[in-house]
Amino acid sequence: MSYTSPFTGNVIQPTDVSFRSFSMSTDVVLSWPINGSATDDYAARIMEVTATTTGLKLYMPPASQTSVGTDALIRNVGGNAFTVVKSDGSTIISIAAGVAQYIYITNNSTEAGVWGIIAFGTGTSSPDAATLAGLGLVASSSTLNQAHPTSVLTSGYTFGGTDRAQTKVWGGGTGTFTLPAAAGLGNNWFTIFKNNGTGLGTVLTSGSDLIDGAVSKFFNPNESAFIICTGSAFVTVGYGVNTTFAFNTLVKPVTTGTVTLTASEAGNTIQEYVGSLTGNVTVIFPGASNLYVISNQVTPNGYSLTISTGIPGGTNAIIPAGQQATLICDGVNFLNANTIQAGGTSIQLNDGTVASPSLSFGSEPSTGVYRPALGQFGISILGTQVLDVDAAGITVTGTGVFSGGVEGGVFT
Repeated sequence: MSYTSPFTGNVIQPTDVSFRSFSMSTDVVLSWPINGSATDDYAARIMEVTATTTGLKLYMPPASQTSVGTDALIRNVGGNAFTVVKSDGSTIISIAAGVAQYIYITNNSTEAGVWGIIAFGTGTSSPDAATLAGLGLVASSSTLNQAHPTSVLTSGYTFGGTDRAQTKVWGGGTGTFTLPAAAGLGNNWFTIFKNNGTGLGTVLTSGSDLIDGAVSKFFNPNESAFIICTGSAFVTVGYGVNTTFAFNTLVKPVTTGTVTLTASEAGNTIQEYVGSLTGNVTVIFPGASNLYVISNQVTPNGYSLTISTGIPGGTNAIIPAGQQATLICDGVNFLNANTIQAGGTSIQLNDGTVASPSLSFGSEPSTGVYRPALGQFGISILGTQVLDVDAAGITVTGTGVFSGGVEGGVFT
């Protein structure tokens, strides 16, 4: 449907190629410049508009008075947004400061009509850059650039979504820092953490999430890393290890069965095993060369703790409860690194217990020698004392069998 002249029958183009630049301090109602009608507020095809205050409306003329395809390019050259509306007051488009919008009539069967919209963008790219700059980005002139703002932490902290791309620097002593649920952050969130303090910084996960395959990550003084969320867990990139604190400790609870360490767990030189055993435990390490200090602090309950690579034919190490050992792994075997210093004249043992003798056998850790009390030497067989030696003599538990006979003394 087109609007035709009653005099010529031809289609009227009310807004021919024309330009207007005007300012408005109140709502403005435009009209089509039809048949030379005199009005200051006519609709031009190109209009540059300045709104001197907020909340103003620019009314377009009735769509039924012109043809489909009638158009106007409206550019907001002021500092306030304004709204372009139909003749009935319904919104066509809101135009922000510095933005240009192209509108055109697609249906003129009603006074309000139907209008199409094409965004022409801004007059300069600087406002766009500033608007688009979110977390991790900063507008520099007309471009977006990476940004990792730094803030100092002096007490325990829980990370959140707004810590994306932020740099958190720990400035206290010992501190604990908690990561939120990975599922809530999504696959691309990251933050940067630096321990610039004087004590250990521990980053903990939430729920069943893991960081580098463990429930926590330790940062010694001067250590740092990018902490990145995968959507279901966390990984660190660029984890810097302070050579002053080169050794990390893994405290691993165990109870029974086979326990396979992750690469992250096996990367801890000092390993401490805790828990109350309900069965024999075998800890499987990756087949890689390394040096370990293993401390067995479990409640044994008659069960053993075995260290192994799990490779057939490899040599395993059994660590008695309450004791520790320095082991060398050559990628297949675990070998005892303890030795006698050159020129040494003595070897000292821990006291041990009847259940875990200080000197025992790899295949039978509850059989060996120990120190029951002051001035006593004991022999334990399968966790039971069978012989006690002190300054008064020898006490044997149970019966004795002497194939060569017994001589001297008085027997009671």
